Amino acid sequence: MSAPVHDRTIAAASDLYARGRAAASDQRPGIAVRLFRSALTRLARVADPLPEHRELQVRVLVSLGAAEAEVASTDAGLVHLETARQLRDQLPESKVARQLGLLVTGQRAVVLMRGGRFSESLSVYDAVIPGIEAEFDDSRRTLVVMLLNRALVQMALNHPNAAQADLERALGFARENGHTLLEGKIRQNLGDHAQLIGDVPQALSSYEQAARILVTESPGSIPLIRLDQARALLTAGLADEAGRHLDEALPELRANGSGQHIAEAEVARAAAALLEGDFALARKSASDARRRFLRRGNRTWAEIAGLARFRAEAQQVLSDREGRSTSRLPAELVSIAERLAALGLRDEAAVARLFAVRLLIRRKEIAEASLVLTHVPAPRATSPVDHRMLFRLCRAELAVAEDRPRAALAQARAGLRELGTIRDRMGGLDLLCGTAVHGEELGRLAMRLVLRRARRNAAGARRMFAWLERTRAQVYRYEPLPVIEDPVLAKHINEMRHVQRTIQRTRLEGESVKALEQRYAELQREATRLGWYTSQWGRPRPVATPDEVVAALGDRVLVSLVPYNNQLYSVVVDRGTFRLLKLGPLDDIVETATQLHADLDALAPDHLPPMLAETVSASARRRAEKLDALISASLVKTLDDRELVIVPIGQLYAMPWGALPSLRGHPVSIAPSATAWITAKRPAADGPVLLAGGPGVPGAVGEVSKLRSVYPDARLVEGDAATSATVLTALDGTGLAHLVAHGAHEPANALFSRVELVDGPLFAHETTRLVNPPERVVLAACELAMSHIRPGEEALGFAGTLLASGSKTVIGAVARVGDRAAADTMADLHRRLAEGTSPALALAEAIAVDPMRRPFVCLGAG
Repeated sequence: MSAPVHDRTIAAASDLYARGRAAASDQRPGIAVRLFRSALTRLARVADPLPEHRELQVRVLVSLGAAEAEVASTDAGLVHLETARQLRDQLPESKVARQLGLLVTGQRAVVLMRGGRFSESLSVYDAVIPGIEAEFDDSRRTLVVMLLNRALVQMALNHPNAAQADLERALGFARENGHTLLEGKIRQNLGDHAQLIGDVPQALSSYEQAARILVTESPGSIPLIRLDQARALLTAGLADEAGRHLDEALPELRANGSGQHIAEAEVARAAAALLEGDFALARKSASDARRRFLRRGNRTWAEIAGLARFRAEAQQVLSDREGRSTSRLPAELVSIAERLAALGLRDEAAVARLFAVRLLIRRKEIAEASLVLTHVPAPRATSPVDHRMLFRLCRAELAVAEDRPRAALAQARAGLRELGTIRDRMGGLDLLCGTAVHGEELGRLAMRLVLRRARRNAAGARRMFAWLERTRAQVYRYEPLPVIEDPVLAKHINEMRHVQRTIQRTRLEGESVKALEQRYAELQREATRLGWYTSQWGRPRPVATPDEVVAALGDRVLVSLVPYNNQLYSVVVDRGTFRLLKLGPLDDIVETATQLHADLDALAPDHLPPMLAETVSASARRRAEKLDALISASLVKTLDDRELVIVPIGQLYAMPWGALPSLRGHPVSIAPSATAWITAKRPAADGPVLLAGGPGVPGAVGEVSKLRSVYPDARLVEGDAATSATVLTALDGTGLAHLVAHGAHEPANALFSRVELVDGPLFAHETTRLVNPPERVVLAACELAMSHIRPGEEALGFAGTLLASGSKTVIGAVARVGDRAAADTMADLHRRLAEGTSPALALAEAIAVDPMRRPFVCLGAG
């Protein structure tokens, strides 16, 4: 081969190698493999290779080994590394040769790590890192990579302190030497570390910092960050959000060709599906992942995926009242637990045994269940929260099966206390809400036990009430902390406002808004991610005791609703006494309430044809009377004219209580919990009145200036002045705010429920930034009292966010309202409020005029 041809061959191979490394760095291993193979083919054409040709060949084989391990199998990658080692041994002794030897060894550690062989990998890293530090003079780049990867192994082996030391050292070197890409990867792994020690907000913050760096440095890394974020969200119980992250990441991971990452994402997707109760999707995702891992020869991850599949089968059996577990399933779970333990996966092995315990209890094999449970070690500090709650649940269920109810309640109490401690460390409002999902079954078990005893006497009813508060009083028991402003979050929300306004204008012009809606959804996702950690939500207050509730109620009556065995019950707190009442069939009540809501929506238009109006009104009256008989009639007999405080269940948050005949004209307040109601009952601070009107609200309801006759000193913000910034600023410190604007409830993300103002929407998310939230808020727009019910009966929406942020009372509609009905309701309401009537009574009297067309409720303190 002539020298020029020879040189061109080497140059071409070098170029292919450089392109392959870039592809590998950008998380596109499939492309990298093809480029590295092409480089080796070119190098094989060199007849008499010089040492520098061998050196390049070794480097290509080292990189090919890592890439091949990702797309094929660990063994395939190790074969290439062994070839590289043999070629390196043929080189004459030199600094370069020593460096190549260290690179081959270091890459072997990487491949072992990716194959789940963590103990082997750690031994190799410990052996090679001192040599890397001594031999390489590349501005610490290679050392940073090795420290970064060893930290991953330390985390996999549950050595958080050692992992943190490696990550902090690597980050220092990366920043000192300007290795921006590596800094992004280190921050991603700092997120993994925070997740390992249970700091979900810090994990999400680190992932977002990594994404901001890698979006330009390594765009192919973004789907991997979405995978990591999804895992953190699963820890916080946010299955919907985690599923969306994974559905966004999986197509890109498939395009990048990384079989390992695809399969890991499928395992996470199975976990999200399990939280959502989609057992078929969970089984499919887990089975697909297991097949991928087996093809790759990754036994560790194949067993993890197998556990996810068995867990889906077990949870489906446990969720079905009539479900029967075969003897096969508990035995298979015990078998996989033994295999997982042998691989060093202590937490996963425990989970497998715990599900076997639950199934054995279901089969009445109590002695065997007890024996299996003795082999489950107590959770560690780094054990995931769902594992810890499952451990408590199994011990409680076994205690119930052995007729030890006190022991079962002790487990439930300890588990919910532990969950509360974990919740207190969460950041944004969504994370606080979502965490409750991990304690739902434990809470239900406790409620079943207490309810059985509550039927006997008043002491039992009192105990029942205390447990209700323990399981419900969560988000609304937090005292909001000062907000830490985040400029990126503010930028996203401002752009969302602009895009939403553009969508409305473009739609009116008859043009397509598809691209704009996609951009809006993208911005909402980004703003949601930032909102999880940019500012901690609040400082927890203690759950109110029964005695504190009695003292705060005075002459009022509180009714806390609770479902059990498809029946609706209520614990009634009245002048220091506690009693349990059985109401009606739960399914019947929920279905009738849904039908009533539909009737009220149909009845809302101002100019409904008389015959249709009478037909719909008759239907609504029948349903209201039925609900009255099932829920409230038995309560009202003892109420006289006293205020009623209702703590509803999730399905009844949108109930138009004023439409029920027995409650017509009766003051009713709706509260998320007694603890939340007590917090809202704090003495009101005097503040100015704000009257704000958004654009396009027709008729008298939109004429907010007319309320100046009731509040002559009120601040009026309307017309072009009614921008989101102006209204938000004006709300701060307000005693009473009357807000008239078109609105929209956002079920998929309640924090982005909104009212439309002249420059676009004001989001519920933004009201959380208020230093002094308005004491009382009247929302004259349709349906802004609607809430999205999160796990643990947590209700969130525009009104709910105001309450959680510190507002005492929010009045709003739970169904559509006609313009005339809304205007008349507001006029009656404000006249009474201005006279000093309490909000609950003022609203009740305003509704009583025409309860079917005025579906407003008083939330918070009445």
